Amino acid sequence: MDDEEKMEELIDDLKKDIKTKDNEIVRHLDKIEALEQEIMRLQNLIPGEASKIKIKREKPEDIFDPDGESAIVVKDLVKKFDDVTAVNGINLEIKKGELFGLLGPNGAGKTTTINMLVGLLNPTEGTATVGGYDVKRDINKIKEIIGVCPQEPSVFKFLKGRENVELFGNLFEMDKNVLKERADKFFKASGLEEASNRKAKGYSGGMVRQLNLIIALINDPQIVFLDEPTVGMDARVRRKTWTFIGDLKQQDKTIVLTTHYIEEAEALCDRVGIVDYGELIALGSPKELMKKHDAKNLEEVFMKITGRRIMEGV
Repeated sequence: MDDEEKMEELIDDLKKDIKTKDNEIVRHLDKIEALEQEIMRLQNLIPGEASKIKIKREKPEDIFDPDGESAIVVKDLVKKFDDVTAVNGINLEIKKGELFGLLGPNGAGKTTTINMLVGLLNPTEGTATVGGYDVKRDINKIKEIIGVCPQEPSVFKFLKGRENVELFGNLFEMDKNVLKERADKFFKASGLEEASNRKAKGYSGGMVRQLNLIIALINDPQIVFLDEPTVGMDARVRRKTWTFIGDLKQQDKTIVLTTHYIEEAEALCDRVGIVDYGELIALGSPKELMKKHDAKNLEEVFMKITGRRIMEGV
């Protein structure tokens, strides 16, 4: 079986998995519909009591606020894993077109927060909207308008770089010409143009990260989540990637960036939020935070308000 056949088989498998999940959602909706009908039947059996039984079923159009100024709104967000509270009541608002940095040591709750916003985890308590959609009730709509570059690269090593991008573009059912045009542009901008026709198994760690970033952007998302996108890159490639990320902001995209590199946040972010022990402990532009805490850089800010370095684990 050649590489093209492998890719087609992989696409078919992924589409089948998506269809299976869609069928599960339909079954759940059918159960909800049946419960509503049973409630209505009971209302008719109990005269005078019907007004006490309320049915509230919000629809996507009731949730979506396309004209709102905020791309992301988080209210009292909590995530618990058994007796461990990973995210503890975070409140946050990110404006449309903003490049927002989420900073904190390993285990502080950054990735857990991102995973709730993109639908990989369900919140234990609280609410959040992304692009005007509620993460608990309309995650499928959210997935249509976001791009995600996770910590662990979503790259298939047996496929070429370009084939990886085409795979994900096909999952979004993109027009082939548009897909090729965007892929060409991104490969050239990232410096992977020549390597795009090589199998990803021969890529360095930094090249895999760059490919992962291209995959996250290929569907032209409104909101982009970048979770440690430059880990493993050398200093030269990292700075080239900064330019690449900065260009996204010029396209009015909202970007949420988690990073351990203080200079990265200072160079790119409009505002940053510092998270520690699952709580948001500082919020503002890099300059505002440095001025407020009389610090030379954000690393010093973090040292002053937490007593430890940003790279330390919890």
